[in-house]
Amino acid sequence: MFRLGKRSFTKFKEQIAGQGVPSVTRIGQGLSRRSLSSESTLPESADVVIIGGGSAGCNTLYQLTKRGIRAVLLEKNKLTAGTTWHTAGLVWRLRPNDVEIKLLASTRNLLMRLEEETDHNSGWINNGGLFISHSDERLNEYKRLATLGKCFGIESHILTPEEAQEVFPLLDPAGFTGALYSPGDGVVDPAMMCTALTKASVANGGMIVEDCSVSEIVTGENLLGVRDVRGVVTNKGMLRTNTVVNAMGVWGRDLIEPLGIHLPLIPMKHAYVVSETMDGINQMMPNIRDHDSSIYFRIQGKSICMGGYENNPILLDRVPGDFHFGLYDLDYSVFDTHIQGAVKICPEFGKAGIKSTICGPESFTPDHKPLMGPDPIINGLFHNCGFNSAGMMLGAGCAEQLAKWIIHDRPDLHMFAYDIRRFSPKQKKALNWATERSHEAYAKNYSIVFPHDEALAGRNFTVDPFHKQMIQHGAVMEERHGWERPGYFLPEDTVVVQPYDWYGYYDYPKNTNTNYEEALQKDYTFGFPEHHDLIGEEAHTCRQEAVLFNLSYFCKLFLTGSQAKEAADWIFTADTNKPKGKTVYTCALNKRGGVEADVTVSIVESGQGELHDPIFKGRGYYIVAGGASAYHTKSHLLATIQEKALRAVVTDQTEELGVLSIQGPKSREILQKITDFDLSDEEQLPPNSNAVLSLKINPFYSCNVRVLRVSFVGELGYELHIPEESCNDVYNALMKAGYKDGLRNAGYRALYSLSSEKGYHLWGNDLRADDTPVEANLGFTCRKKGDYQGKAVVDRQLENGINKKLVFFTLRDQVPIWGLEAVYRNGEIIGHMRRGEYGYTLQKPIGQAYVTRPDGDYVTNEFIRSGRYQVEVMGRMYDAECHLRSPFDPKGERILGIYK
Repeated sequence: MFRLGKRSFTKFKEQIAGQGVPSVTRIGQGLSRRSLSSESTLPESADVVIIGGGSAGCNTLYQLTKRGIRAVLLEKNKLTAGTTWHTAGLVWRLRPNDVEIKLLASTRNLLMRLEEETDHNSGWINNGGLFISHSDERLNEYKRLATLGKCFGIESHILTPEEAQEVFPLLDPAGFTGALYSPGDGVVDPAMMCTALTKASVANGGMIVEDCSVSEIVTGENLLGVRDVRGVVTNKGMLRTNTVVNAMGVWGRDLIEPLGIHLPLIPMKHAYVVSETMDGINQMMPNIRDHDSSIYFRIQGKSICMGGYENNPILLDRVPGDFHFGLYDLDYSVFDTHIQGAVKICPEFGKAGIKSTICGPESFTPDHKPLMGPDPIINGLFHNCGFNSAGMMLGAGCAEQLAKWIIHDRPDLHMFAYDIRRFSPKQKKALNWATERSHEAYAKNYSIVFPHDEALAGRNFTVDPFHKQMIQHGAVMEERHGWERPGYFLPEDTVVVQPYDWYGYYDYPKNTNTNYEEALQKDYTFGFPEHHDLIGEEAHTCRQEAVLFNLSYFCKLFLTGSQAKEAADWIFTADTNKPKGKTVYTCALNKRGGVEADVTVSIVESGQGELHDPIFKGRGYYIVAGGASAYHTKSHLLATIQEKALRAVVTDQTEELGVLSIQGPKSREILQKITDFDLSDEEQLPPNSNAVLSLKINPFYSCNVRVLRVSFVGELGYELHIPEESCNDVYNALMKAGYKDGLRNAGYRALYSLSSEKGYHLWGNDLRADDTPVEANLGFTCRKKGDYQGKAVVDRQLENGINKKLVFFTLRDQVPIWGLEAVYRNGEIIGHMRRGEYGYTLQKPIGQAYVTRPDGDYVTNEFIRSGRYQVEVMGRMYDAECHLRSPFDPKGERILGIYK
């Protein structure tokens, strides 16, 4: 291991700089020592204190000061001294995610205008990018990216190997099968970018203090006992503030762990090599990603920087706090795996020789996404770290959203995939789990993003009471939010998720039982998977007879306390002032009117002291929400209650209660066999109601459960919320009761197909934090009387109109859609699919998209009805029918038990 001093660092940069690369300027050159100094005294206070002077910190400072916030950045050494200075700096435009495309666009736009704003070169070079393909399936993925890019005005082209060689002459066209060319991609010099950002920040009133180490984040408690930020302690004194941004990168865990806060952030060594000068290379040749070989080329002058993601990265426990401008010696036994792939597509690279090696620490996370947003434990603490070696291309876009998060309480975009609250406290504390998942995410970073891939690492982290029974009945399990759940069921086989084998590295033997992996591989396609018809059988059984869904990982909360009613009134859009036993579907909004959660709220009173029927004072509310965003939902409720200083308590019963949902035309008669309660009495248990029932397990034993008459699939059905100790007995009793009626298990693949076909929403897909209820056709959940968070936005849209609207599309051709496909009206792009499924009852592909008008005007029903529609799937156009509502059971009779 060695460290570069300031002189060596400058010399190193000069050595690896090629022709045509802008010269490197010392960070802080030309800035006043008052605003950028290692000697200045700290101010007494600041609106926001940013800890960390890398890309994340500098971008955050820029975005905050641009908006008038009095912000101070503290760096324990010199700016970029951590991991920013040695990054490759690649900036791509296309990702399989609409939110990330917008974040990348924000970064690119800033880099292109920063020089004009600051009179300092931002280090941005627009030399384009090539994605290399070695298979038809990879090329299909590139076609999906190109299609989505059209929705955002991103130019790209699918090329043959020969056409790709015209763009990058040193490529061997025999070494690959095709390519995707994006001429708007580029590269940025990290030092120059940070210099430009800090120059603009200082001009806007920001302050930067180098050689200023923070030893403690000072916290206190408010009158409600909620912890909040009060300031920071540094080697230069105390600085008072109510808001701290953790932009410490690979050191992001260290300072906050004494506060009882844990982040799933894992340091690893990450490397690239710099070739000797190569004839035929110039700076304006495109950068390259060969995903199948898991490598990239970054063009630097007349050299190629080559790096990648190997299956056996060197994992680090922690990085020393004084590791400034530091590098490790490159371990070629780890890195050599990339050489073969590089030489295959570019033989000249193998002849050039290596001039320099760069191996430094980087921070990685369990899903290869950054850790951002407000900490759910300490008010005023925000995170902006864990960028998985993507800090250059995502830094500016993420910092812009974080600034809005800090100032306005919410970002513009749906940032759930980056929000720290996507991980539960249990996940964040589990270092072994985080390490396993981060390793796999690193190794699979360049893998094809299939619609239904599943992780192999960190599995069986949390299992519900029915887990063994699910496996025995042939469940192929999925994982969400740390929970195992059934995806679909094999009729004559069982597959068990094996302990993670680390790809056979680190002295772990490869698993010999690969049945689960083989089942997953049948999903590795953008066509219909092998088990398409098997999932269809589950869906058809639900529509024709009855199925049992295991929904145990759903979020289950009780809202109680002396001001529970006031909390429910403010949090939820629907009228929850209903009699005991009523269940209401409703949304919970943010201040921008976006949907943070859609839930069912059951009105309950104090019960018998059982888990599903607790004792409390006054009126209570039983809240059920989707499991994949459970902690996010809980955190939103708690934060809203705390902000309003309401005396209300949220009790989480998710792990203590199992949930079985029996759905279908025969659900009532099957359930009736094990209860004396008259389920046909519509006055006692009508649709959208709940009650505590006794179920007869056998002649000598009964148990109580809470029953909700609700459906996520549009059928007559009941959700049974069962105390953990009774779960297995209830499952067995139901399966026995329904045996002659064709009752069978069904998984989430069928569930999502059925819900999409019915027109129900799936939060995070066709319903997000950047969608309002009016835009999502959920205006019926919004009450007219009384106030609730976000109501002003809803009322304004109801009065004036909306600029986007959720609609449904069915395709006449039997071609699968998965989401991200472009939608055309009269030949013009008006949106993209947020969600795609196959409607087994409709016998058609079905998808949901938010459509806009090309002229920016309000979207009306007449505008929607009058168009001719097509959907682009991997570069091909298919005619589509557009529906304001799903065409399945438009009158909603089946959920009432009306079957014709």
